[in-house]
Amino acid sequence: MIRDDGMPMTCTPDRGQRIFYTGHSFHVDIVPIMKNIAESAGISGQENLGLSAIGGSRVIQHWDVADSINEVKKALGTGKVDVLTMAPIFMPDEGIEKFATLALEKNPKIRITVQEDWLWRDTYEQIGDLWSVPRIWDYDAITGAELQKIHAPVFKSIDEHVAALNRKLGKTVLFIVPAGQAVIALRERIVAGNAGGLKTQTELFRDRVGHPAVPLQVLVAYCHYAVIYRRSPVGLPTPEIIAEVKKPEWGGETVRVLQEVAWEAVTQHRQSGLREAGATGKGR
Repeated sequence: MIRDDGMPMTCTPDRGQRIFYTGHSFHVDIVPIMKNIAESAGISGQENLGLSAIGGSRVIQHWDVADSINEVKKALGTGKVDVLTMAPIFMPDEGIEKFATLALEKNPKIRITVQEDWLWRDTYEQIGDLWSVPRIWDYDAITGAELQKIHAPVFKSIDEHVAALNRKLGKTVLFIVPAGQAVIALRERIVAGNAGGLKTQTELFRDRVGHPAVPLQVLVAYCHYAVIYRRSPVGLPTPEIIAEVKKPEWGGETVRVLQEVAWEAVTQHRQSGLREAGATGKGR
């Protein structure tokens, strides 16, 4: 039986995917980590076809780059992109539909991932300058229930937008990467004292905006790996970026937590593509 995205219902991708990444600073750190994860999983041939990185960007900003220098459009025009990643912030974002329409014209089997983010500063603020509003707060003072509440409208808006676009396009092209939900789940485990060597929520962030520190970068990459390859990351070796930090507390047990949290978030999300795709629980 064949899915409407051209893939067998019972199969995961049988080769490394050719990926073009677009996004902002909550997303683009995953590019080298994805390569390392794929290699550690024994997946050969994954290619990074390019990166469009714009700080604090919505998808439409990547679309609006002049055609003469728009590397995303050029890559999609070749028909060789297997996966295009996106990282919208707030809905609506007309760039998602524009890229999806172009991508499908050039490659009917393309898959597009849409990353659901965590909120900067743990608050729902739509402002232009992320640094412009002084605010004193403590990442460790907020509860999981509070995080779920403030993120709910963001997740709902993206879920509904993606579902509507897939219906409009007539096939399942867009798949959600629930990174924000994985972040909340990890923070809940930290509060419960069940996150390996991660002891505080603050350890997950580099600054007051919410840019991801190394463990969070790896968690987001695991989420993308799970959606793109429809395989569990649980049991894969420690990523090089964590080994390079040389923090023993972020060793094997912590890596296992990151893998489990990512896999749980992805498999529980109805629009990740794993429920109906015959995803495997094997990490390697």
